[in-house]
Amino acid sequence: MISVLTLNLRFGLADDGPNNWQYRKKVFPHLFEKYRPDFIGFQEANDFQTDFLNGILTEYDFIGKRSPSPSFWQDIIIFYKKTWTCVYREHFFLSPTPTIPSRFRESLWPRQCTLGMFKNGNNMIICVNTHLDFDPLVQIKSAKLIMERLQRFPRDVPVIIVGDFNTTPFSACYNIFTGHGQKLEEKECYFKNAFKKPYPGTHHGFTGSLNGDYIDWILYRGNIFKQDCRVIRNTIDGLYPSDHFPLYATFKLIG
Repeated sequence: MISVLTLNLRFGLADDGPNNWQYRKKVFPHLFEKYRPDFIGFQEANDFQTDFLNGILTEYDFIGKRSPSPSFWQDIIIFYKKTWTCVYREHFFLSPTPTIPSRFRESLWPRQCTLGMFKNGNNMIICVNTHLDFDPLVQIKSAKLIMERLQRFPRDVPVIIVGDFNTTPFSACYNIFTGHGQKLEEKECYFKNAFKKPYPGTHHGFTGSLNGDYIDWILYRGNIFKQDCRVIRNTIDGLYPSDHFPLYATFKLIG
């Protein structure tokens, strides 16, 4: 079984009053006492947030941290259990020049993607973590870029993509990942969603509302079967870990 969790951490320097990082970080030890997934994708991770999480996730290594980086920099981090070995990793920007810090012209921020190929015995998996921009055209360009990068890898290795996509499954960006409305000569290259309609709200703005947009996804493809998925809505002392709900899913490798 392979398990994954994804969470937009919420920018640690944001002025969130009683939901500031200094208060809500105490929720994370409780969260990861209950959930110990093989892979964790964090978005909007400041260095000090990553360092804190690294201190409590002692069974894990991680990839995706830019060092050195500006104090305000937000990384796209993948934590992975030490039972897995990272045999390949890459970090790229969602832009016309992916290998240097940059953005698409219409993008509000320099959006990024972290990708790793992991091995555990005879099992191999590719895990991708990303955070897309708000602009629909930038989202389309970013989705195409991620799909093109994945063409470089063996087709027989399963892939899981997690992240904050800033859009819903009723978008052109989603269709690029899933192949909806596209020619499916190579159906195996497209992704399935771990969650089904009616899609759960994932962004709640620290309110706990269940009616937010479903903008955080777990997508998968290849010889992998989804077993379970859930939205984690727990609080500790009335605090949520973020303004997004964490998503959790488990999979079984086929063959």
